[in-house]
Amino acid sequence: MHQEYDVLVIGPVSLDHNIDYQGNERREVGGAVVASGFAAAKSGSRTALFTKLNPGDADVEARFQDSGADLYWKPSRATCSIRNQYFTADKEKRACTSLGVCDPFRFDELPPVSAKVYHFAGLVYGDFDGPLFAEAAKHGKVAVDVQCLLRHVEPDRTMAFRDWAEKREYLPCIDYLKTDAAEAEILTGLTDRAEAAKLLHSWGAGEVLITHNTEVLAYDGETVRTCPIRARNLSGRTGRGDTAFAGYITERQRAGVEDALLYCTALVSLKMETPGPFRGSRGDVEDYIRAFYQSPRDLHS
Repeated sequence: MHQEYDVLVIGPVSLDHNIDYQGNERREVGGAVVASGFAAAKSGSRTALFTKLNPGDADVEARFQDSGADLYWKPSRATCSIRNQYFTADKEKRACTSLGVCDPFRFDELPPVSAKVYHFAGLVYGDFDGPLFAEAAKHGKVAVDVQCLLRHVEPDRTMAFRDWAEKREYLPCIDYLKTDAAEAEILTGLTDRAEAAKLLHSWGAGEVLITHNTEVLAYDGETVRTCPIRARNLSGRTGRGDTAFAGYITERQRAGVEDALLYCTALVSLKMETPGPFRGSRGDVEDYIRAFYQSPRDLHS
C-alpha cells in the first residue's frame, strides 16, 4: 500500500548564489521546493517532496534530512542554478541570472504516493506545463506558484517576466494560485491587488494568494482578506512567497480561509527573521501570533 500525504511539493532545487546589496555572497541549495517543503512539514503536515538535480552537484539527501518531509528525487542532466543580485536592503529589487536549468517535470515521474494537494513549486518557465496541472487535478487539489510560468530564461541567461499564454486554459485546473504583486500585474494588467485577485478567480483559479512586502492577500471568490507582515528584520527575505504559500495551502486543509491567512502570514513573518528555510515549529508560529497579532486578528476584509 502506498504512502499518503497531505501535500506533495514538486519542483527543482537550485544552486543559489545570493549576493546582497553590500556585496556579501551566500551560496546554498535552495529553491521554492526547499522553502515550501520545510514550511509545510514544520507546520505539522504530512509532507513529501519530489525534486530533480544532477546528483554530482549537491547532496540532496543532506539538504532535506532535517526537514521533517519524505524526500523523493530523480536525476536531471543539469541542476537549476540561479544568481540573485540584490540591490537594496529590503531585497525587493534584484537581478536574476540563470546558471543552469533542470529537465522538465512529467507526471509519470512523480513518486507512487497519494497526496491531498499537489504543490507545484517551480523556478523558471519550462519546469512545468499546463497538461501536468490538468493531470494532477485528476488525483488531488492543485496549488501553483505562478513564478515558474512567467519567469523565462533569455538567450543571454538573464531572467525576463512575461505573461502566461495559456492562463485562461489552465487556471481552472488550479485550486490555489499564488502570485506576488508584480506577477499579478503581469497576468492581469491591474496594479490593484484585490482587483487582480478577483480577475484571476473569474478566469478559473480557485483561491488566490497575493504576497506583498507589507501584507498577504487572500481571495476565495467571496471576500478579499489581508493580513499584515510583522517581521522584525528581513535577513531571511529569500523564500518569502514560497513559505507563505506552503503555510496557506497546508493550513487550508484543516481550517478556513481566515485562519489559514493568519497562520501563513505569521509563519512568513517569523521565517523572514532568519536566513534559510523555516526550521521552527507550529508552536513557534502560534506563539508569534499571540505576541504580534492582536484581536480581532489584524485581518481586514
